[in-house]
Amino acid sequence: MSSPEQAPGPAAPQLDAEDAKLVTLARGARGRAGAPEGAAVRDDDGRTYAAATVRLASLQLTAAQAAVAAAVSSGAQGLEALAVVGAADRLDPASAAVAADLATPVVILADPDGTIRSRTQA
Repeated sequence: MSSPEQAPGPAAPQLDAEDAKLVTLARGARGRAGAPEGAAVRDDDGRTYAAATVRLASLQLTAAQAAVAAAVSSGAQGLEALAVVGAADRLDPASAAVAADLATPVVILADPDGTIRSRTQA
């Protein structure tokens, strides 16, 4: 007995090497911290910054907020891309707001295993 063939689902977006690097950095930050999310950004000079969700009694940051804070505190004026790795299927409002603050044109969402869910470009 043969099994029925499944119709292929939508293909996962393909990333160039620079965007794939962001996903790798975000996965690493998430794993090191044991956090629900990891994020990485590339600034307008090509430098990258990665961070994980911060949950302290005195400080709560999404991974995207933490990565953007690292970039801005290092002098970044703008971002080329943001990658977030975690279970969510869209950016939470705080992460979307910080991406909008720096007019981030590319946002990548990936599963914890690195599977790309979406890549949007403004």
